[in-house]
Amino acid sequence: MATTKLLLSLLLLIQLAATAFAIGVNYGTLADNLPPPAQVANFLKTQTNIDKVKIFDANPDIIKAFANTNISLTITIPNGDIPSLTKLRTARRWVVDHVKPFYPQTKINYIAMGNEVLHWGDDNLKNSLVPAMRTFHNALVREGIKDVKVSTPHSLGIMLSSEPPSQGRFRPEVIPLLTPMLQFLRQTKGPFMVNPYPYFGWSPEKENFALFKPNKGVHDQFTGKSYTNMFDGLMDAVYSAAKAVGFGDVDLVAAETGWPSSCEFPVCSVQNAVDYNGHLIKHVESGKGTPLMPNRKFDTYIFALFNENQKPGPLAEKNWGLFKPDMTPVYNAGVMRNQQGGATPGPMATTVTQPATPAAPAGQAKPAAPVGPAKPVKGGKKPKPATPAAPVAAGGGKKWCVAKPGATNQALQANIDYVCGKGVDCKPIQPGGTCFDNDVKARASYLMNAYYQANGRHDFNCDFSKTGQLTSADPSHGSCKYNA
Repeated sequence: MATTKLLLSLLLLIQLAATAFAIGVNYGTLADNLPPPAQVANFLKTQTNIDKVKIFDANPDIIKAFANTNISLTITIPNGDIPSLTKLRTARRWVVDHVKPFYPQTKINYIAMGNEVLHWGDDNLKNSLVPAMRTFHNALVREGIKDVKVSTPHSLGIMLSSEPPSQGRFRPEVIPLLTPMLQFLRQTKGPFMVNPYPYFGWSPEKENFALFKPNKGVHDQFTGKSYTNMFDGLMDAVYSAAKAVGFGDVDLVAAETGWPSSCEFPVCSVQNAVDYNGHLIKHVESGKGTPLMPNRKFDTYIFALFNENQKPGPLAEKNWGLFKPDMTPVYNAGVMRNQQGGATPGPMATTVTQPATPAAPAGQAKPAAPVGPAKPVKGGKKPKPATPAAPVAAGGGKKWCVAKPGATNQALQANIDYVCGKGVDCKPIQPGGTCFDNDVKARASYLMNAYYQANGRHDFNCDFSKTGQLTSADPSHGSCKYNA
């Protein structure tokens, strides 16, 4: 009997080990050529190793499609619903309407309370976030649902510094919001969700580091740890930041990460996409964890499931998918069962041959590693800058973002529309405003700088699909004052 029990226990452990490190995927629907949800769910269940899916809304057709598939589903509450969900009655009604009809047949594991609220939300939205999370958790419990966790994904715009990883710290202005949130997540055993995108930290000299390919690596002088890939560095920076405010024990989830396979620039290619996603999947499934979180498991969701032909913005936005709309792979990332052919990853970094330049002292803040803004709209994400802008040395430490010479009026008008759609005050460039100008370049420069200054002054926030540049010369003129 004892031998039988031991054998059963070993078999159970083997089964758990085989499924513990599965990769998830973000299922966006900003396209007019996608297959029906039921067909998608069956495809994922029968032909891929993906067993976690995250959607950007609470589409009932999609939620129902995943019933009895054993695929875990994360559904997202729209940002605009958050303030009303601070009221228990409203939260319970949301649960009754959007969760209970499908639970437990559909294996809902997380409810995402909005997306990147601390990056894009106004003050009312930000201040409502944690109360809404607490109230929604109570609503789930009162409706008899006790195994669905409530969380919210963050862009790495919440980070003040991420290099070296052990010195990762949150921006001071978000700490009063993150501290009670992390306390709530600890109490409910929910995960802290972040969206790490090494793609937005790409530069020619960092390409191999971003793509998990053999490289010199980065040495953290404070811990003696060495890093062979940017993903680990970003995750450890978030872990260090959470630990610094007393919550290093809260689980982390990489809610979005990926690499586009096509755009206007060489950084987007099928080979780069397969190198990043293919290596990432192997790395996560290995269970090795990160230098500061060895053997620590965290769910990782690739962005995205499909190429989406109706996503606005630059070409890259339409080409994040692992699959084409006909469900054939864009490339071999290692998620298909018995997949043959296609691009395959090159060699994966396993050792560090020499340390990089010593990191900055602990007291010297560095910008967070670039992570593009990724605020989902229904079924997908809005445009984000394509690649990081080249840094410009700034006299006195101040930098401004302005339009590049040669940028077309059409591209600059698109920048104006984009920034105004993000809640930036556009009144100064309107007729009668202090920065009104008949020249579209002047109007765009003012708003591009306003966006750059309001979102952490990271270089990538001045890229604007290669139409923005940083300058140390104050572009203010007359009564038109540029923020700095």
